[in-house]
Amino acid sequence: MNLDKKVALVTGASRGVGKGIALSLAEAGMLVYITGRTISESTSDSKLTGTIYQTQAEIQERGGKCIALQCDHQNDYQVKTVFDQIHKEHKQIDILVNNVWGGYEYFTNGTEFWNESGFWDAPVSRFDSMFNGGIRAHYYASCLAVPLMVENKNGLIVNISFYAAERDDQGVAYAASKAASNRMSSSMAYELMDHNVSVVSIYPGLVRTESVLAGAEFIDLSNSESPEFVGRAIVALAKDESLHEKSGRILKTEELAVEYGFADIDGKSPKAFCFQGEAN
Repeated sequence: MNLDKKVALVTGASRGVGKGIALSLAEAGMLVYITGRTISESTSDSKLTGTIYQTQAEIQERGGKCIALQCDHQNDYQVKTVFDQIHKEHKQIDILVNNVWGGYEYFTNGTEFWNESGFWDAPVSRFDSMFNGGIRAHYYASCLAVPLMVENKNGLIVNISFYAAERDDQGVAYAASKAASNRMSSSMAYELMDHNVSVVSIYPGLVRTESVLAGAEFIDLSNSESPEFVGRAIVALAKDESLHEKSGRILKTEELAVEYGFADIDGKSPKAFCFQGEAN
């Protein structure tokens, strides 16, 4: 399936998984809109490198098409402005990747995380950030994307989740919010089943994001994947004429690579992580 005339929106694409997804979608020929709060590295809450304009520039240097729009996905007005612009300029949105997520700043910029005994002495604001800056942000973006998708009888919504939803050792706020993301995906898929709009949750593995690489000396990266690998999984899904049969499911990037026959940018094929209690 030709993706040259398709329009995608990737939220939270200043760096990390969102940036990798945007790079892969643009490489496949799509016009990619990206959002993020960071327009200058000095303003990043995470203190990590990367801005939406750097992502846009890298895509354009590779010959791709990208439009970067500053947006805080906890600000409904800013979010609606993004979708209004896409509607005005193209009257279509074929793929929405809900990648933006809140609460990570506690892992990259805070110290209280490392002093916690458990959820009872973790900051409640982390829970709020993960649900408001994650689940609610995904929900509202989907609400704005779906009318265009239903009108065009075509669309794919990808909610970036994580295997933490299946485990007890990933922190209460993180596990609960990712589990909520999966349930939201399956319920959205149910309501959109008759409109030819597919909704899936995708689990990346251990991704070599800026945050992970910053702690590389403490992490075994032998079975890791690039951010672009996640994007290649979404490209493969978008090209699958039987995609709708997967709607409502949780999909692992590594298993999609086996099914569709693609590799990571370094030619490697990472092995899928296992759920709690699942056999290797």
